[in-house]
Amino acid sequence: MTYPKGHLIAVGGAEDKGTDLEKGIVQRNRLNFFELGILKTITSFIEDENAIVEVITTASSIPDEVAENYLDAFRKLGINNVGHMRIRNREDAALPEYMERLKACNCIMFSGGNQLRLSSIFGGTKFLDLLKRRYREEEFVIGGTSAGAMAMSNTMIYEGNAALAHLKGEVKITTGLGFLQDVIIDTHFDKRGRFNRLAQAVAAQPGAIGIGLGEDTGVIVSEGHSLKAIGSGSVIIIDGQNIEYNNIADIRFGAPISVENIIVHIMSKGDVYNLETRYYEGSEIVIDDED
Repeated sequence: MTYPKGHLIAVGGAEDKGTDLEKGIVQRNRLNFFELGILKTITSFIEDENAIVEVITTASSIPDEVAENYLDAFRKLGINNVGHMRIRNREDAALPEYMERLKACNCIMFSGGNQLRLSSIFGGTKFLDLLKRRYREEEFVIGGTSAGAMAMSNTMIYEGNAALAHLKGEVKITTGLGFLQDVIIDTHFDKRGRFNRLAQAVAAQPGAIGIGLGEDTGVIVSEGHSLKAIGSGSVIIIDGQNIEYNNIADIRFGAPISVENIIVHIMSKGDVYNLETRYYEGSEIVIDDED
C-alpha cells in the first residue's frame, strides 16, 4: 500500500480565538494561546527557509481579521512568506491565481468557522483535487483548526447540539474534504461536552474511528495512519468496530440511542495511535517536575 507523503495537523481549537474572533473581538496581540505551540509544530515540518504558507479563511465569517492573526503568528515564528487565500465561493476556488499559489506553497492552513462552508465550496473542485494530490505525493503540510480540522475527514459532522446528542437524528453528518478515510473528527471536545455527539456519529458508521480533540490540543497524522497527540489536553479515540448491540437504525427520531461495547481511548501529548491497525503504539515519556 502506498501511504501519503504529506502530514495533516488537526487542532481542536481554542476558546480565545475560535469564539472571540467569530464574535468580532479581535485580539491581535494575544499570541500566547494555542497557536504559538501548534503553529510551531506545523512550521517544524517545513524545512525550506523560503517556505510559503497559505492561510485559507473560507470557513470564517470574518476572514480578514482571522487571516491577520494567523499571518502575525506565523511571522513571529520565522515564516515570512505567508499569504491569505480569500476564497469565499466556488468561483473564487476556480481562479487561476489561487491554483498557481497552491502549486507554489509548502503548507495550507485552514482556519475555524463553519465546516459546511469548506465542504460546499471546495467539494468537487480542481483546487481540492490538486490539494489532495500534493498531500499524497509530496511532503506537503495541511493544518486545520476547529472547522478546518473537522473537514479533514471523509465523513464530517456539520451540526449537532451537544445537550441533545444522545437522541437519534440530532447529529448531522455529511461529506468532508476527504484527506482521511474512515475517520470522524470533532473539536472543542471537552469544553463543549461533545462525547455523545461523536459517539452517535460513530454508532451510525461503526467502521469509522472518532477523534475528539480538546482545545489547545491536536494530532499529527503521518503516512495517513500514524496519529500522534500534541498539545496540553486530551485526544479521545472512539472505536466502534466491536459494537455488538446498536439500536440507532430501529428507533424513532428523537429517541435515545443505545450502544454496547464501544471502545474509548484517552491520549495525551506524545501518545501514538495507528488508525490502520486500531492499536495504541506507545508514547513519549513526559516527566512532571511538580510535586
